[in-house]
Amino acid sequence: IFVKSCSTMMKLIALLAFVAFVTGFNPATQTGRTTTAIHGEKSPALPFLPFPENLRGYVGDDAAFDPFRFSDFVPVDFLREAELKHARICMLGYVGFVAVDMGFKIYPFPEAYEGLTSVTSHDALVEQGAMGQIFLWITIAEVISSIAVFQMLEGSGRKPGDFGFDPLGFLTNKTEEEVKEMQMKELANGRLAMVAFSGVLTQAVLTQGPFPYV
Repeated sequence: IFVKSCSTMMKLIALLAFVAFVTGFNPATQTGRTTTAIHGEKSPALPFLPFPENLRGYVGDDAAFDPFRFSDFVPVDFLREAELKHARICMLGYVGFVAVDMGFKIYPFPEAYEGLTSVTSHDALVEQGAMGQIFLWITIAEVISSIAVFQMLEGSGRKPGDFGFDPLGFLTNKTEEEVKEMQMKELANGRLAMVAFSGVLTQAVLTQGPFPYV
């Protein structure tokens, strides 16, 4: 009964999350810029393509890398929010994935998890129900955090990815230039992590071996 109730609850939350996502993009209330290049300037990253004007003013705009021109029809605030979210998840994900296969454990360690690797743990945790709990709590977090995203798209002034979370004070008492530098570092490391996580996952599945998966 508990499993059925949990499954029904997760499906309901997932449906609400989807509805909230869709309704958040009412064309009448979007504030994303939709200008296109009008000065003939080329993208530094791709000099055979025009400069994507909607990227101006955002951290990393000096590269102007947008070959598919997503910024022409999707609000850049939303694109940057999504990029930062995936970047942060992959930075954490890479460390966690590798740590498991290097033997790191959190005690008390469940006996049922003995001998599992980062690759084999997925199916095992699905069978035990742990993966369903993870899905449930992440879905709730997504629904709650989407409120800030929708408010941002309505013009609240919130910066993409900014949840006011800086416990170590990396941005405290920093100049505007220093803040931009830190934000660029997060973006660059996050982009690298997205590629790295894809690579390490593929290699781990192919080799079925421990780190470094060779």
